[in-house]
Amino acid sequence: MDTVIRQSVKMQKQNRYRNLIAIKFYVLLTLTIILLLIAALAPKLVPYDPYIQDLSKALEAPNSLHWLGTDRYGRDMLSRVMMGAQTTIFSSLLLVAVISWFGTMIGVICGYIGGKIDIFIMRVSDVFLAFPGMVFAIAVAGILGGGIVNAVVALACISWPKYARLARGQVLVIKNMPYIAAAKMSGSGAIKIIIKHIIPNIVGVVLITATLDIGTMIMELAGLSFLGLGAMPPVAEWGAMMSDGRSMLQTSPWVILAPGCAIFISVMLFNLLGDTARDLLDPKINKLKETE
Repeated sequence: MDTVIRQSVKMQKQNRYRNLIAIKFYVLLTLTIILLLIAALAPKLVPYDPYIQDLSKALEAPNSLHWLGTDRYGRDMLSRVMMGAQTTIFSSLLLVAVISWFGTMIGVICGYIGGKIDIFIMRVSDVFLAFPGMVFAIAVAGILGGGIVNAVVALACISWPKYARLARGQVLVIKNMPYIAAAKMSGSGAIKIIIKHIIPNIVGVVLITATLDIGTMIMELAGLSFLGLGAMPPVAEWGAMMSDGRSMLQTSPWVILAPGCAIFISVMLFNLLGDTARDLLDPKINKLKETE
């Protein structure tokens, strides 16, 4: 009887824990959607034109007209931060979408087919993983030249092996499952098995990894722009804005703090969303930790 009662109490605690995780997830998802809407509608929401210069208002401190102040050219910082959200966030989303799809497809093919193709592609991925990621991205971006597109390409070159190895590891486990053997016996071909049975079983892990990767890509993309290898002036991009204002940190700190805080908030939001989604979907992490 005591065992039944203890199990019932433990189950109630676990349900409350799951409910709290679910509430946290939906709150973070709502905030993320708001952030994406601000980025998408930035051209219509900005109070001033982010590219028109007015030297008479250069380096104004935050006030009632310019909530985040102005930069050295008199451009409204709030407008440029909002417009920069469109450039930085959507470039990062596009980057993560490309590398997660490409890397996953490569990993699925390698894991399911195996053989010499698997060995060759995995050795190629080892070459990419052997170099420090950001250093390799800087080298590629330097060769390709400046520009947000070249920065995205440079980061894509170094980021796909992670998804390839993740998908390959998942496929190596799944393809030995009994239902895969049953599908083969029923006459299903490799393409049908991959599309119908393998990809649906790994898409959750890939999506969580991709969500966690968005924050990393935002920082790396901003880092390339900060070094002059990403978005080029006068394009509003958070990393480029920080680079433009770094010499004025002591005299006009709002010029660099505004885009810096935008990067911090965005990265934190996407990372928390990814962590919470993992906790919500992973049955092992979803268990309540014993505190008593």
